[in-house]
Amino acid sequence: MSRLGRASINDRIALLSQNQEVPNIFDAMSKPKARSTLYRLIEAGQLTHKALLVPLIERGLEPGDDAVLFMLHNRLGATEAELAGELGIEGEALGTRIGRLVERDLVARRAVGPDLTEGLALTDRGERIREVLTANWEELEAALFGELGKKERKALGKTLERFVELLRL
Repeated sequence: MSRLGRASINDRIALLSQNQEVPNIFDAMSKPKARSTLYRLIEAGQLTHKALLVPLIERGLEPGDDAVLFMLHNRLGATEAELAGELGIEGEALGTRIGRLVERDLVARRAVGPDLTEGLALTDRGERIREVLTANWEELEAALFGELGKKERKALGKTLERFVELLRL
């Protein structure tokens, strides 16, 4: 990732934070005197989350809309029931989200498959926005892994996976 790419994300985050569209995530978090690895991990996670919200907010989307777009890219014709199972969103909340995405011409209800059952699919516009969101994820991952070799990346991924599993117990 180029310095210019990082600057543009940071500039957009700062602008959105000043406009109060993205809450300041560090106000309520205490800061230990020593900047421990755990503190840096929390800080990096929160700033990454904030950076991932920027392209959503810029396009008038809400947090979680990206998950629907990513899933529909991989599962053409998914039903609302399948989305509910995968995303853990059910009933009215999912219906409202899908309705908003259909209204914004990002998702369409289409007959798909050999039996032409009704399912959901990304529109061309939805696919273009998904590509922008994917590029943003890749840019942030490149910043994280930029100085690490292949073995170090794999070890970091496994360590973080193990840590998450321990925290879920």
